[in-house]
Amino acid sequence: MGFHAVDPAPEVSSGVALRHVSDHDLETFFEHQLDSDATRMAAFPARDREAHMAHWHKIMGDPTIATRTIVFDGRVAGNIVSWEEDAERQVGYWIGRSFWGKGVATAALSQFLSVVTTRPLYAYVARHNVGSIRVLEKCGFTVDTEHTGDDVDEDVLILTD
Repeated sequence: MGFHAVDPAPEVSSGVALRHVSDHDLETFFEHQLDSDATRMAAFPARDREAHMAHWHKIMGDPTIATRTIVFDGRVAGNIVSWEEDAERQVGYWIGRSFWGKGVATAALSQFLSVVTTRPLYAYVARHNVGSIRVLEKCGFTVDTEHTGDDVDEDVLILTD
């Protein structure tokens, strides 16, 4: 499966813009992923500082992974990433809790779909994360399958065009 990424001019929608991730963003990303409500919703544990920074430096150095910082009204609101795993191009995002419910994730994902043009595109979402499922659906994803795991039940959503 090929990876296709394009870099259109930065787009602003409802105060939301995407830009390349910089080292300066990593501290904010670290703080976002420490939020216990966010980790519960994502069904993903927080990393300690060293592991978090190592993870981000690894993915920032991998040309097959598309990463963007989400900026809302001039503030770092989160990040969005696309990578290949198990022969599937996947997408995921993390929004700081203070930005929830403002349309930030929907606007960011909508813009990111112009950056990562590979289809199909998959998203794995904890079934209890109704807000994230709704974001994906607003951007054209549909539920493809359900996955019941040891730790979390997930919906697998797919974008085909």
